[in-house]
Amino acid sequence: MSYQSYENLEVWKFSVDVSVSIYKLLQGCRDYGFKDQICRASVSIASNIAEGMERESKKETIHFLHIAKGSCAEVRTQLLIAARIGYIDQTGFEGLKSNCESISRMLHGLINSLKPNT
Repeated sequence: MSYQSYENLEVWKFSVDVSVSIYKLLQGCRDYGFKDQICRASVSIASNIAEGMERESKKETIHFLHIAKGSCAEVRTQLLIAARIGYIDQTGFEGLKSNCESISRMLHGLINSLKPNT
C-alpha cells in the first residue's frame, strides 16, 4: 500500500475543523454527559481516519475509515438532538450537519478508491 499521510487528506483536516467547531459551540453546555458524548464522537472521526491511514493493509485502512464514517453518522444524530432540545441553534445545526454529510461523502469516496477493482 502506498503511503499517504493522513495529515494531507482534506477529509481529515475537515474532520478536525468540525470537531473544534463542536467543542466551541458547546463550550458553555452544562449537560456534561451529552457534551462528552458528542465531543468524543466528533474526535473519533478524525482519529479513526488517522489510525486507518497508518495501518499496513488496505483492509485495515478501510475498516477504520468505516468506523470514522459511523462516528460521523453518530455526530449528525447528536447534532439533531442538540438542536431539538435547544443546545444549539438551527443555523449551527444546519452548518455542522452539512459539514458532516460532506465528510461522509468524502469518506465514501476514499473507501471506494482503496477497494480493489474500483
